[in-house]
Amino acid sequence: MNWEFILALALAIPIILFPAAFVWYLDGGRIYVAIRRALRRRVSRRRAEEEDKEETC
Repeated sequence: MNWEFILALALAIPIILFPAAFVWYLDGGRIYVAIRRALRRRVSRRRAEEEDKEETC
């Protein structure tokens, strides 16, 4: 391979991968927030169910 081709690859790969990695990071952050919210809702529902069971006994 010519050194020009290697230089072009070395310059092009970060330019192509940076936006893709940034978008993936944003989507990953949104997925993480959605999972956290779902887990919090699940915990609050379980606590509410346990309180209801204690009140009926």
